Amino acid sequence: MMNRFLAFLFFVGFFTHAQHQDKVDFIRGKVFVEPLPLEKAIKGRVTYDFVVLQAVDSIFLDAKKMEFSSVLLDEQQIDFFNDGNIISVKRAFEKGDKHKLTLSYSAKPKQTLYFVPYTHSNTHKKNVAGRQQTPVNYQIWTQGQGKYTSHWLPSFDAMEEKVEFDLTIVAHPQLTVVANGKLIKREKGINTTTHTFDMKKPMCSYLLVFAIGDYDKQVLKSTNGTRIENYYYRADSLKVEPTYRYTQEIFEFLENEIGVPYAWQNYKQVPVKDFLYAGMENTTATIFSDGYVIDSTAFVDKNYVNVNAHELAHQWFGDLVTEKNGNHHWLHEGFATYYAQLAEQQIFGDDYYYWKLYGTLTDLQHSVTRGEGQQLTDAKASSLTFYEKGAWALYMLKNKMGATAFKKGIRKYLKKYSFKNVTITNFFEEMEAVTRIDLAAFKSDWIMNAGLPFEEGKKQLAKDSKSLKLLFALEAKQKTNTNIDYNAYWDKSTSIFFKKHLLTHYYEHLSETTLQKAFASNDSTIRQVIAEKMDTIPQAFKAKFESLLLDKSYVTVEHALFKLWSMYPKEKAKFLEQTKDIEGLPNKNVRLLWLTLAMLIPDYNSRQTRQYFEELSGYTEPKYGWEIRMSAFQYLNQAIGLNTKSLRSLINACVHHSWQFKKFARNLLDELLKDADYKRRLYELCKELEGDELRYMNTKIVNE
Repeated sequence: MMNRFLAFLFFVGFFTHAQHQDKVDFIRGKVFVEPLPLEKAIKGRVTYDFVVLQAVDSIFLDAKKMEFSSVLLDEQQIDFFNDGNIISVKRAFEKGDKHKLTLSYSAKPKQTLYFVPYTHSNTHKKNVAGRQQTPVNYQIWTQGQGKYTSHWLPSFDAMEEKVEFDLTIVAHPQLTVVANGKLIKREKGINTTTHTFDMKKPMCSYLLVFAIGDYDKQVLKSTNGTRIENYYYRADSLKVEPTYRYTQEIFEFLENEIGVPYAWQNYKQVPVKDFLYAGMENTTATIFSDGYVIDSTAFVDKNYVNVNAHELAHQWFGDLVTEKNGNHHWLHEGFATYYAQLAEQQIFGDDYYYWKLYGTLTDLQHSVTRGEGQQLTDAKASSLTFYEKGAWALYMLKNKMGATAFKKGIRKYLKKYSFKNVTITNFFEEMEAVTRIDLAAFKSDWIMNAGLPFEEGKKQLAKDSKSLKLLFALEAKQKTNTNIDYNAYWDKSTSIFFKKHLLTHYYEHLSETTLQKAFASNDSTIRQVIAEKMDTIPQAFKAKFESLLLDKSYVTVEHALFKLWSMYPKEKAKFLEQTKDIEGLPNKNVRLLWLTLAMLIPDYNSRQTRQYFEELSGYTEPKYGWEIRMSAFQYLNQAIGLNTKSLRSLINACVHHSWQFKKFARNLLDELLKDADYKRRLYELCKELEGDELRYMNTKIVNE
């Protein structure tokens, strides 16, 4: 009895740590899921076809906090073990056997599957029974990277298990469903619609995705025939072009530059509210933050081009060819960053590209100076290392090998390891085979080195960019000469980026004549730097500074409004009138500032002050994106104060799924609790709470 018990404990302990089952090959996964928005739960069924490569006595899948109603092996009920992290089946599996494993389950995921409130224009229709349908004021979306798909689907946390997945998803009939693969069937029921998606090639389960929301779509087709679907909220039809600007050009550029055809059936992009990152490269279906859904004016300040190209590049580097584990993460992020930068070079020009490289090189050098340098083989390296140092390594490798040999090596690497897992060694073996150059020294300098060959990088940039060569000459001169005529340097180059650098770093050394030239520039980014840097506005510049309120840049307008409002108090009302209809970026940067400034002028539309306060307070509510909410909280706290509605929204924010927003909200709550009146009001609100909000507030107030 004791021996059998010890064997059982060993069995449990072995499977508690997720790992690749190299003796079993899972070939296909047929998935059926139905999200339950009112319960914030999911129920589903998945059937896996698998082949036994070597005799084993058990198989397992990762499954986080799931309940299983049925487990079938070859359509026969079988005993199973479920410890809340894995589900396993113990029996003798012989080499060469082929089996089907079917699991029926339900779960209430705390992460990875998100039910997000969203306000839209749909009306609630009644079903045939006369009852009101479930309100469709929500989005549902998944995010497997870093949190793992095994929270909503019994699957594989290890990246080395690649499976051909087909998804069937049940959703509200008024909503659109986007998922991996090609939509091959849509079946309408009375209260639901069932969507079936087909994949043709194997993929990692962490790249599985679905998104459900109120969308329409733009359809493009690349020159090679790939269908590209760009989704958007129905109310945002006028933002489709600026949001997805250059999408087809990016697709065709990357396919040509990489030299390997796009491997999948189609490509889709869908924005979601309160996404955890900028974007995520799920196979055939990128999800991205709706903070990038913009109009043409916002394109100058915050556009989707880089994220668009980065996530698309991952369809080759990460999805087609996948790292073996985190020690090789550079093969995903460094490559996607590098190719996204090349796409930007194609769109915005060489000067843009090389100055962006220079910016990341200096950021990397600063991290090394702080003692924070990291190797590209470090599984715990920062994003700066994986993304930017990784891209720099490829930029330098291309220059070392030559563009032709580099492209040939990339093509050879991708073709050899398509739908497989790779290591950094695999990559360099292919590059060395092409160039016949020993790359050991290069790997030592750029891959294994926690430091940075900073001067080597600058030397290469000086070869490639005349304006950066001029900058480096200026920096060299500064070491021996403190009396430098920066105005003369302004006239030495036509580079917008060189001039922006002078404005940013040497503003106080520039003459009135040079600043007049900057104001006269037709480049909105130069004028934006002026708006940010000019802390006093002399009368001679007042008219020109006021012209910034008309610029096609919401960041410029925001800075100009605040500074003019502050420095010319007698004209505050005039500046507010000029900007009263401007919303700004997706985070409503101009409108939130405007509301705050309007309330701080006693005689400005005093009858509407209450209305302004209600509007600003309303932006703290969960129906808005977290960036809008955070800015509204900041303005209220710093200038006016939070009403009961905003305090209630703040409690909600303390349990938000976005860690950035949650951290901000919790810090603000701690600050407010130091005030006796706020503490009393928050204590009263606790009587209305339940669930996660009540549990969190109990840790702050009730148990004191």
